[in-house]
Amino acid sequence: MDGTEGLDLVKEIEKILGFKLKRRQREKIIEAYEFAFTHHQTQFRDSGEPFITHPVEVAKILAELNADLDTILAGILHDVVEDCDVSIDEVKEKFGKDVANIVNGVTKISNLNLTEKLDQKEAKFKMKVETVRKMLFAMSDDPRVIIVKLADRLHNMRTIHHLKNQVKRKEKANETLKIYAPIAHRIGIHKIKWELEDISFKTLYPEQYRELKLKMNRKLKERQYIMDEYKEIVTAELRKYRVNFRIEGRVKHLYSIWMKMVRKNKAFDEIYDLIALRIITESDVDCYKVLGIVHSLWPPIPGRIKDYIATPKSNGYRSLHTTLVTHRGEPLEIQIRSESMHLEAEYGVAAHWLYKEGIVSMKKNPWFEKLRDDEALISSFDDLSAISRALSGGDEIYVFTPKGDFIHLPKGATPIDFAYAVHTEIGHHFAGAKVNGNIVPVDYELKAGDRVEIIVNKASEGPSLDWLKYARASSTRAKIRRFFKSKTNVELVDRGREICKKLCKKLGKSMDEFLESETMNQVFKKFGIHSEKDLYLKLGEGTITTSELLKTIQPEEVETGLPEIAKIKVKPGRGKEVLIGGQSGIDVYFAKCCNPLPGDDIIAVISKRGISIHNIRCKNVRDIPLEKQLNAEWSFSIDGMYRVKVIIDFDASDRSIISKVIDKFKVKGAKVIKYTVESGKWGYDFMDANILVKDLGHLTSIMESLRAIKGVQRVVRVGGAL
Repeated sequence: MDGTEGLDLVKEIEKILGFKLKRRQREKIIEAYEFAFTHHQTQFRDSGEPFITHPVEVAKILAELNADLDTILAGILHDVVEDCDVSIDEVKEKFGKDVANIVNGVTKISNLNLTEKLDQKEAKFKMKVETVRKMLFAMSDDPRVIIVKLADRLHNMRTIHHLKNQVKRKEKANETLKIYAPIAHRIGIHKIKWELEDISFKTLYPEQYRELKLKMNRKLKERQYIMDEYKEIVTAELRKYRVNFRIEGRVKHLYSIWMKMVRKNKAFDEIYDLIALRIITESDVDCYKVLGIVHSLWPPIPGRIKDYIATPKSNGYRSLHTTLVTHRGEPLEIQIRSESMHLEAEYGVAAHWLYKEGIVSMKKNPWFEKLRDDEALISSFDDLSAISRALSGGDEIYVFTPKGDFIHLPKGATPIDFAYAVHTEIGHHFAGAKVNGNIVPVDYELKAGDRVEIIVNKASEGPSLDWLKYARASSTRAKIRRFFKSKTNVELVDRGREICKKLCKKLGKSMDEFLESETMNQVFKKFGIHSEKDLYLKLGEGTITTSELLKTIQPEEVETGLPEIAKIKVKPGRGKEVLIGGQSGIDVYFAKCCNPLPGDDIIAVISKRGISIHNIRCKNVRDIPLEKQLNAEWSFSIDGMYRVKVIIDFDASDRSIISKVIDKFKVKGAKVIKYTVESGKWGYDFMDANILVKDLGHLTSIMESLRAIKGVQRVVRVGGAL
């Protein structure tokens, strides 16, 4: 280092910012550069360049976002703690508390506490989800953490072609596409989002990228003359009204084109909104004035006028969108926004707030409060795909409350989504909805501008699992799942306690005698049980069966059976697994509507075919008269395999998931009877699989393994409690 590099960086940052920095600010940037250079001087990038080039480029990206001094300093220093022998305390001492906090937030989280039971793939999956959760949590203290992290990832993606390991390159691109690009969208930094998506697209699908880019370049050449003509017509008309404006073309970025082709199954030539005009005015009022003028030039297409100024998107985006039919008979999209709106749209509400209002004001912004809500929900999601969808938001609509407040919802949202968006408790006690004054069904698809009123049942015990079929927002599904996860644990403990009581009765012991016996220490140690409640939970969910418990407590007695059971003659054939009214050997058959498994609470029903065994939660049992119901429970003589049906929703774009699911069944010891795969909605297909398993604990283990497969969105048991 010859002493001029730090000054050169200052000059480049000043050029990007468009103004001269104060002397003390210049000195701080030079000091940060020299500190980073000293600690990174023996390190090199995959490109062969000195490592210091990376933090320098990150600082420049942050300057483009109009970031404050502390954020730029953190960008220069963001890797010194992770990659060098530098402590956070040292950074704090030299550059202040705020810079140290940002650097600490950006530093990668490497030591996560993962349970030993997770295999390598599951551990990696959990680590990714935990990293996202911690990233959003870090934002709760200082939003600048995520802005530096995005700048860091952007430069790494710009240079990803230097990474020789193809597998790691694709992993980075996939992670960027699913996590970082949606986060950039969520905080409104579209300029970074678009670049991250296009580079990831190029890395993951190079052939499709090259082909699409070639077609796009040809289309731009073909359309240039026509777009110039439209610009001239609009410009001439606006000048008549003495409006201050500038006009530019907007070209749709490649990844969004490709996704539209995939989602709507369209060819490139069928995509008509590749190019649009963007008119940028001096004020909000001028935006509406320009809208009226362009509508006088060409007629607008009904339903294609969107006012995101009056009702901004959830990430703060504001603009007017209209689609017109020109004199050529073709559609033309025009976006109209003010200069401040344009700054926010390109670089994000976050960066604009940093520049105009400062960090304290930004934390009070409703937009930032919404990000905290995202963090609260993130741990409820099943996989990275769910997190990605939650952060990206997708196509949105806005609807109104009875008081006239507007609520953002994903396109296709239902009244249940609206109820949960207003408040979680309103969602939990949802009983119906009125839209524009009329009662609507639960699966009614809300439309932009609808006025929605929720009917609440305060006596309701909570949501139904069936609601998941009608929920379109990831946040809605997460809240419903979280409710049942909490409720199910309580129910499982109660179920386990009842199983334990029945076992004690069979053994002729009280609960206290059973739990305080010396043999129970062996049980706790063998099954990793930490408390009495933990024992009940494991019994209730089927992780531990009563037969396994007995083998540990009284291994010598299992051979001959317990005294009470020994007196009962077991008839050959199906039926020895179940006790009907305390008797075994009674011919029964297992209902196909719910396919009960050992470990489920069960009930016997007298029918024309004989006695059927149902899961106690089976909906077909609800209307059966009590006189036709019999008490039933699993005996201690359980063996063999039991049929059950599971449905797996998975990413339709990755058909390899099907073979991964089949392999997982085999590895886990389940036998596949048959399966079918059908096309679903929202980019997901579903597999309907009939399998044979040992018991509820076996099925639980299988389903958890399936949920860990990348691209699997949901795994549910048909007719059961899982």
